[in-house]
Amino acid sequence: HVQLVESGGASVLPGASLLLSCQASGSFISIQTWGWYRQAPGKERELVATMSRGTPQYAGSVKGRFAVSENYFKLTLSLQMNNLKPEDTAVYYCKGGFYYTGDDSQTWFTEVWGQGTQVTVSS
Repeated sequence: HVQLVESGGASVLPGASLLLSCQASGSFISIQTWGWYRQAPGKERELVATMSRGTPQYAGSVKGRFAVSENYFKLTLSLQMNNLKPEDTAVYYCKGGFYYTGDDSQTWFTEVWGQGTQVTVSS
């Protein structure tokens, strides 16, 4: 089974920077797409940034401030967040789409979420 574990969340002042990391583990063939999502209190979960075959994409609200990167050998996905704003306060989740070999020797696809890490931006 595939697992994703996030780390790096913290409470910071506006304008600060944070680096979030997502570590993948388990048995799988390849990663189709993975990325970062966030959910603020009382709001729906929203996409922040994704990485697919080496191509990043960003939500408009974070473009120019956040940068997503992956290390495929270490199986980590990182999110560098700069110039943080109070509206960036949320629980940040890592999500990945994985191909794996099932017990029937066929190739299957599954989506996995991490448990989340809290980011609070406040003065």
